[in-house]
Amino acid sequence: MEKEIELKVQGKIDRLTNETFKFDERVGEGWYSAVYFLKTREIAKKYKSDKVVTMQFFQKEEAVVCGMDEVISLIHTFAEDPEALEINALQDGESISPFETILTIKGHYHQFGYLEGVIDGILARRTSVATNVYRVVKAAGDKKVIFMGDRDDHFSNQAGDGYAAFIGGMSAQATHAMNEWWGEKGLGTMPHAMIQLFNGDIVEASRAYLETFPEDDLIALVDYNNDVITDSLKVGKAFGQKLKGVRIDTSKTMMDQYFIRNQDMLGSFDASGVNVPLVKALREALDGEGLHHVQIVVSGGFTADKIKRFEKEEAPVDVYGVGGSLLKVNIGFTGDDVLLDGKHEAKAGRKFNSNPRLKEVPMQVQTSEEGK
Repeated sequence: MEKEIELKVQGKIDRLTNETFKFDERVGEGWYSAVYFLKTREIAKKYKSDKVVTMQFFQKEEAVVCGMDEVISLIHTFAEDPEALEINALQDGESISPFETILTIKGHYHQFGYLEGVIDGILARRTSVATNVYRVVKAAGDKKVIFMGDRDDHFSNQAGDGYAAFIGGMSAQATHAMNEWWGEKGLGTMPHAMIQLFNGDIVEASRAYLETFPEDDLIALVDYNNDVITDSLKVGKAFGQKLKGVRIDTSKTMMDQYFIRNQDMLGSFDASGVNVPLVKALREALDGEGLHHVQIVVSGGFTADKIKRFEKEEAPVDVYGVGGSLLKVNIGFTGDDVLLDGKHEAKAGRKFNSNPRLKEVPMQVQTSEEGK
């Protein structure tokens, strides 16, 4: 069966549904809602059930919005009488400005108000990841970037984070779970643990990989012995055209053996971890042995700013692997009730902020019974 994201791209559906998201049913019981929202729901139902509120959501950054389909599906799944609600929203992937209204919900408070905090949380995480990814991809220009965030957060976040990374512009991801909502499979070659099994012999480890996965591109991890140039040349000579690339993942607390052998280079830059002079020296060494086809992949502590610096200094990097910096939740959303029965009624400093870019969202139906 086609994934919903494929149906959306084809124009067969407008938004993803709970068939993709598979919400915990306890959302509807208020398990994930702040208690004061639950108490307000009871009071609203008891005393003000006829009142119509308009709630709007915004944030304070230049960003790429994500989580909108998830939020709308959440409302349609758990709101009371969701068909009666009037929802207007942007689409995942749209650029948004500070204080721009990105979503409005109109209806009786007791129908949906208790979901406010959950909605804020979804939008905050998904938009933060999508925006972080967008900035990294932009910094890398036409270079490939791989999302390697599996070890930087709880595993249960991988599917949603992977979707947000996809919305931000990154389609190469480390785990199958990261690809769950939008398709494809995870990719990757070898960790340090695999080289350890071969007593640090990068050639033997690479040979075992190639014999076991002959259809894969061979990308050797070459910093295990903290001598990336020596080990890169070893695998290059051993495998020739079969070697697709080498990956450097030197720890920030280490200085590669290349600089121990060439101490005259030291003193004008930070020689620890993965750095531009090391990458340039590696490229020169590979080319000197006729290994022009071998790509250089770098990972370990990369951020948008670090990638910008590498690109400015013309580091001969072919692929960037980025992890933890993409998962920082640095964009917060706020939901405000700003209209009561169509008239201004809001806390001081807040007011209804109309946005002509919002599109009305019809009640949606899942494409199958799965996920209900």
